[in-house]
Amino acid sequence: MSKKNQFKTFLGELPQNIFSGFVVSLIALPLGLGLALASGAPPISGIIAAIIGGSVVAILGGSNVTITGPGNGLVVVILAAITTLGAGDMHQGFLYTLAAIVVSGIIMIILGFLRLGSLGDFFPSSAIQGMLAAIGIGIFAKQIHVMFGNLNAKGSIVDLLIQVPQGVIDFVNTDNTSTFYAGLVGIGSLLIMVFYSKIRNKYFQLIPAPMWIVVLSVGLYYYYDMFSAAPYPIDKSILINLPDDVLSNFAFPDFSKIYQFDFINAVIAITLIASIESLLSIKAVDKLDPLKRRSNVNKDIRALGLATVISGLLGGLNVVTVIARSSVNVNNKGSNRSANFFHAAFLVVFILLFAIELRKIPLPALAAILVYTGYKLASPENIQKVFKIGKEQLVIFLATLITTITTSLITGILAGIFITFVIHVFINKNFMFFLKNLLKPNVLMFKEDDKYYVSVENFSSFLNYTKLKAKLDQIPENEDAIIDFTLCDFVDHSVMENLHNYAESFKRKGGHFEVIGLDGYKTGSEHPFALRKNIPLQTEETRKPNSLTKRQKSLQSIGNELGWNYAVLPKEPVTRIPHFGYFKTRQINKVSNILSNKKCTLFDVEFHEGELFAKQIIKATMLHINLGQEVPEFTLDREGIFEYIYHFAGFKDINIENHPDFSKRFYLSGKDESEIKSFFTDELVLFFESNKYYHIEASNKGLLIIGRERLAGIKEIKSLADFGMRLKNVITEKKMAVIESV
Repeated sequence: MSKKNQFKTFLGELPQNIFSGFVVSLIALPLGLGLALASGAPPISGIIAAIIGGSVVAILGGSNVTITGPGNGLVVVILAAITTLGAGDMHQGFLYTLAAIVVSGIIMIILGFLRLGSLGDFFPSSAIQGMLAAIGIGIFAKQIHVMFGNLNAKGSIVDLLIQVPQGVIDFVNTDNTSTFYAGLVGIGSLLIMVFYSKIRNKYFQLIPAPMWIVVLSVGLYYYYDMFSAAPYPIDKSILINLPDDVLSNFAFPDFSKIYQFDFINAVIAITLIASIESLLSIKAVDKLDPLKRRSNVNKDIRALGLATVISGLLGGLNVVTVIARSSVNVNNKGSNRSANFFHAAFLVVFILLFAIELRKIPLPALAAILVYTGYKLASPENIQKVFKIGKEQLVIFLATLITTITTSLITGILAGIFITFVIHVFINKNFMFFLKNLLKPNVLMFKEDDKYYVSVENFSSFLNYTKLKAKLDQIPENEDAIIDFTLCDFVDHSVMENLHNYAESFKRKGGHFEVIGLDGYKTGSEHPFALRKNIPLQTEETRKPNSLTKRQKSLQSIGNELGWNYAVLPKEPVTRIPHFGYFKTRQINKVSNILSNKKCTLFDVEFHEGELFAKQIIKATMLHINLGQEVPEFTLDREGIFEYIYHFAGFKDINIENHPDFSKRFYLSGKDESEIKSFFTDELVLFFESNKYYHIEASNKGLLIIGRERLAGIKEIKSLADFGMRLKNVITEKKMAVIESV
């Protein structure tokens, strides 16, 4: 698309992006204030982060429809940093934390330039889920007391949770009118958050739930001010405190603790959580983009880092990519980064024109928004989802969650990584398996037949997933890709989940992404994201029922389409295949995934070449045709360099008379030359000349057709089945013609 057309498109989409930015700002305003207050920071710091983030990332970012600003995940980290660095002095602690935010932004810029945006994939998925749940519990534990009008609740996350029942009792029995009314506003605000989505009225839903809370709570103030004889019952100390002159009250960072351990620890925690939250959000928002664009993650990380530096220097919080506000942007037809910019511009307008009204918002109203947010992060539904993936994932999730709540976020995520690794070693019962193969290159990619083929060896887990990701990111999403785990003994949950994301992304762009080689692997559950462990040969009796992989379900579907039968394992011993010359020097270990009708059998076969240290295991997809007639033994292959070597070694290439092109393109060999020439009629020669090349062997047991020496993808299986059926028909018609002539 030319620059002129791009500019014309930009102008044409401007109205919808302005509207979307306005709607997002209605959510960002109360959330920015609330997140800052929950972090122990001045309310205006959250708005500064949203304004700077929206402006800088809109201009320099690498994403398309994301919204940036203060994030949920940093609430617990910022609060801990302010409390620890200030040693009880919250204001001074905030100034030290601003310095940590600036340093964190610089580190993110460096990470972006070093193209380390993929580091977020190093963390196990269940550990990240446990960390986010712990953050949610932390937000909930602190803000539920504020929601009930109690601003003085202190203690650790566990202490605050234990105090919740007593907090409810104190609220019900309180004699303080101000606290009671503030608590009622908080409860009412929580009810709005809970039931907002259930009120399906298009006019009501024009205004987002957080802005309804702002409008109603401010409206309550004006009701008492204008219409009621009674004074406004909520004390000023429970209302938002904004500076009188917003533009002249910026806070500036204090770097005097920059070399102290507590400061360094805060920087690491802030950088870690900001990076993870942003990377997860960017990945999630890319799935929502109706134009199916992929974000430039490293460019976005650099822009987020720069925005964080500027925000910290002006007294604002970290800038991260936020999923909830980005989702609202997509739902309101935001189509490019200008929506992020307009959301920031509207926030500037709100702060400059409506600062007086914002000071009338009770703190419990904003706390209710965060209580609901905290609950959603730590929802019991999330625990159920993790449990469905596998029991071991629940152990990782809970270990990370409990460690994070009782210690810190850094300790929690490190514990999650350690527990995940220990579980992987326990499942494989081999520590050296990971140690020996961790640093080895384990991913090979090449292109064949207009398909990208990626082979993964040894193991693929969160420890080495970046190697696989680097290859997958090179494949255009409108192409066909086959990811083969035939040579891989272990694949963890994080990799399975990421592969699913790639499959969805390829599907949106019109490509095809297929994972093969995992059939027969042991799983902890039926969930498609469950980890996979290669196990010895299973029989039909020992195989766990209903444990079909996505590929096996596709094979079952192909069988239904063709009217063929499908079986995971053979019901009877395989006797025909070993008689073919191909298997004279190869030992069959296992035959599986069998599609068959009366004459054709398509199957996966595992075999090995060599023995002892030279032993090599291979898995491939083949087709056997039972012709029901005697055929001469022959081998047909594509003419190539090896066939020329065979010729010089004394092996004869049989030429078919009157078909020089066939003889030039194909290598045909066998014992009985005259019978072979008789078998290769004009119709059969024309069939081979006009179809795809396959290695074909014939014996008195029929024909064996082999493509590549690897497992075939679904499209390749369909092509192989079609080739086999048409070949059988050509040979059968030839036989019928002979009978009729006799």
